[in-house]
Amino acid sequence: MIPFFFFLFGIVIGSFLNVCISRIPEGESIISPASHCPRCQTPIKPHDNIPVLSWILLRGKCRNCHLPISPMYPIVEFLTGLFFVLTCYTFGLTLPTFKFLIFGCLMIILIVTDIRVRLLPDVVNWFGFGIALAFATQIPPDRLSLLGPYIRQVPAMMKGVLDALMGAAVGSLFLWGAAMLYKLVRKRDGMGMGDVKMMAMVGAFLGIRGAFLTILIGTFLGSIVGLGMVSFLYLFGWQRDLAERAHRRGLGSVTALRCALAAQYQLPLGSFLGIAALLIVYALPWLGFTLSPGYLDYRP
Repeated sequence: MIPFFFFLFGIVIGSFLNVCISRIPEGESIISPASHCPRCQTPIKPHDNIPVLSWILLRGKCRNCHLPISPMYPIVEFLTGLFFVLTCYTFGLTLPTFKFLIFGCLMIILIVTDIRVRLLPDVVNWFGFGIALAFATQIPPDRLSLLGPYIRQVPAMMKGVLDALMGAAVGSLFLWGAAMLYKLVRKRDGMGMGDVKMMAMVGAFLGIRGAFLTILIGTFLGSIVGLGMVSFLYLFGWQRDLAERAHRRGLGSVTALRCALAAQYQLPLGSFLGIAALLIVYALPWLGFTLSPGYLDYRP
């Protein structure tokens, strides 16, 4: 029954995550006003606000104005429920369960928000960074694999914090350096500072190795999906009319212009970094990769 209750609690939390995803980018309070239709502003009654189920019963439409409600809401709720069950099976009823439930919820907010509006809100990143440092006092992210031999006299509680700070520094500075190099080579910005701040939070949660692998796997996923998206856009004639008009003005061949336009499509790097961070916590250990003994020791 415990996984079942984890799922129920997860979909309820998923409903709250939807509030954060919708309101935080707009600078609105996540506490008030109460849930309402984003179009007609009619308050949603309690029986119409049951996670997942209400959207299905209402057939994805507002009861008052009958306009469609985004399927994002039940999808986020359902996936959050599954994520809670996965965390339960992975860590059992231990302290790391609460750590990675919070971490995963923050990742879900950032992943979806970056997909929707290409934004990684500072309030989420810095809140997560503070939570990571608090957990590091009890669960060292990486057992101080680099600093351990040099700071034996430091209290155990502070060792975890130092390890988290090193992970944050390595993750954020490495990504910032990559962004500066990209701008130097391509003469344009390749990512925003939100990605750098997000990696500070991820590094504080996962430590140095976790931060490095997050960047490695996240950029790899982004590159694969990006190449696929550019190919898809080109094959299905995206911006063909614009390329033909530019060709008539003597700006180049239609094929070259279409390739250039498709290549300008930007994917949200933060979303891929968030997915990579979750893969590191939940997938890599089951494949035999021991990332962070500091929390893997808690696995049942």
